[in-house]
Amino acid sequence: MRPSTPPINESLPGITLERHIQEQQRQSPDATGELTGLFQQIALASKIIASKVSRAGLAGMLGLTGDMNVQGEFVQKLDEFANDTLVSCVETGGYVCVMGSEEVEEPVPVPKEFPTGKYVLLFDPLDGSGNIDINASIGTIFSIYRRKSSEGPGTLDDLLQPGRDIVGAGYVIYGSSNMVVYSTGHGVHGFTLDPSIGEYFLSHENIRMPKRGEIYSINEGYQSRWAPGVKGWCEWIKSPSDDGTRPYRLRYIGAMVADFHRTLLRGGIFAYPSDSKNASGKLRLLYEAAPMAFLAEAAGGSASDGAMSIREVMPTCLHQRTPLYIGSRDDVQDAIEFVSGQRTS
Repeated sequence: MRPSTPPINESLPGITLERHIQEQQRQSPDATGELTGLFQQIALASKIIASKVSRAGLAGMLGLTGDMNVQGEFVQKLDEFANDTLVSCVETGGYVCVMGSEEVEEPVPVPKEFPTGKYVLLFDPLDGSGNIDINASIGTIFSIYRRKSSEGPGTLDDLLQPGRDIVGAGYVIYGSSNMVVYSTGHGVHGFTLDPSIGEYFLSHENIRMPKRGEIYSINEGYQSRWAPGVKGWCEWIKSPSDDGTRPYRLRYIGAMVADFHRTLLRGGIFAYPSDSKNASGKLRLLYEAAPMAFLAEAAGGSASDGAMSIREVMPTCLHQRTPLYIGSRDDVQDAIEFVSGQRTS
C-alpha cells in the first residue's frame, strides 16, 4: 500500500516563533497585532545579525571601528552593524514612536517619512562585544514598552520607564546555536534558529528557573574593589555547608546574555555589584538589567540591585547604570541579605 502524504506541519521541526507570538496575541482580547509585527521585525534583524556574526572573520567584521560610544567603550565593527540593522528593520514598520540604543547617546527617532506607533523599543544591539574576536557567545537584548505620549514623535520621557511597565522583552544569543528567548509576561519561551530553513522553532517551552541553583557567576577579578557585604557573600557561597548545598561552582563567560542564559536554564545567580570604581554599578538599567529582570521574574526567578527590585527602579537618564543580582529566587535573597548587612555568615 502506498503511504499517505503527511500533513505539511508534520514536516516542520516544530512551532515557529511567528506562530507562537500570534498564538500569544490571540490570548489577549485587546491585541491589535502591532506587538506581533514588532517582534517579527526584531526576529528579522536577529537573523541578519546572526548571519554576519557567523561569518565575521570572513566578512571583515572583526576589530574596532576607531570610534568610542557613549559608554566610553571602543566600538566594535559588529556593534555598529548590529545597531544599524536593528534600527533599519524596526523604524519603517509603524510600530514604534522612538527607540533607545546602548550604543547611541540620545533617543533614536523614527524618520519623518515613516509612521509612528504605540510602542517604544530599547536595546543593547550586541552584548558582550569583548567576546567577538575570540569567537565566544554574544547576544542582543531588547525590551518593549507602551508609549506615554499621546501621538507624534516619541520623547525621552517615553523611554524613561521602570521595568514594571515592560510589555515584552527578550534576548538573542549567538553561540553554538542561535536562539531567541522572549516573554510577554505569560511564560518564557526559547526558539532555536534552523539555519537550513532560516526560521526559529520552539525548543524550550515555558522555561522555569529553579528556586535554588548551584552555580554563581561573577567577575572575581574585581573582588578587591567590592564592599564588605559583597565579599562576605562571595566567600560564603564558596564555603562548604553542613547540608551539602554549598560550595557553588563558578562559571563566568563575560557576556551577560550568555551568563544569564545559563542561569535561566540551570538556576543559580549572576551578579555584577557596584564597586569602588563603579559606585553606581556597571550594567545599564534600561538596556540590560530591566529586560533580564522581566524575564527572570516571568520564569519564577528574581532580580535586585541589592536594595530593591530592579523592575521598581525609576530611570532618570537614558544610560543609567545599576548593580544587579539576578537568578534563582533563594539565591538572590541570600545575596541581598549579605549586601544589605542583614547577615554575615
